[in-house]
Amino acid sequence: MNGYKITNQNSLHFITPTVVGWVDVFTRKTYKDIIIDSLNFCITNKGLSVHAYVIMSNHLHLLVSAKSGFNLSDIIRDFKSYTASRIVKEITQNPKESRQVWLLKLFKYFGKYESRNKKFQFWKKDNHPVELVSPKWIKARFDYIHYNPVQAGLVELPEHYVYSSARFYIENKE
Repeated sequence: MNGYKITNQNSLHFITPTVVGWVDVFTRKTYKDIIIDSLNFCITNKGLSVHAYVIMSNHLHLLVSAKSGFNLSDIIRDFKSYTASRIVKEITQNPKESRQVWLLKLFKYFGKYESRNKKFQFWKKDNHPVELVSPKWIKARFDYIHYNPVQAGLVELPEHYVYSSARFYIENKE
């Protein structure tokens, strides 16, 4: 059973949506762009506040909260549901996706173990949400998010990674 739940729906949380089997889906720009578009939709239409983010090859780290009157659990549920179906559809319809058969086979395999879906399982069920209240813990998670691509050896500086909020913070400091 998952011991991590979002209890205070409007407080700041660090969450990590992860692709099942740690499959490296987000190596293609088109799939990362689906994530960005969906986050922007949730910001505009669903009351999501994104304070920091990074998209890695098989997971996301988000520092998020919900505006008053909105429920963070519902927003994240809808975000994951939409992005899963949209990305699977894109994989299915993309003739240039060389990993199409392999990816769909994996998502179908993981879907066998999840009773709530119809065919495929894209995201792991747990987001490992951690409520952040201490300025020390907020800064630690904020730095962790932005330095993740550096630690992974993808870039030398956090602001060089395109699919992260680090550049926004660096550019606005100067």
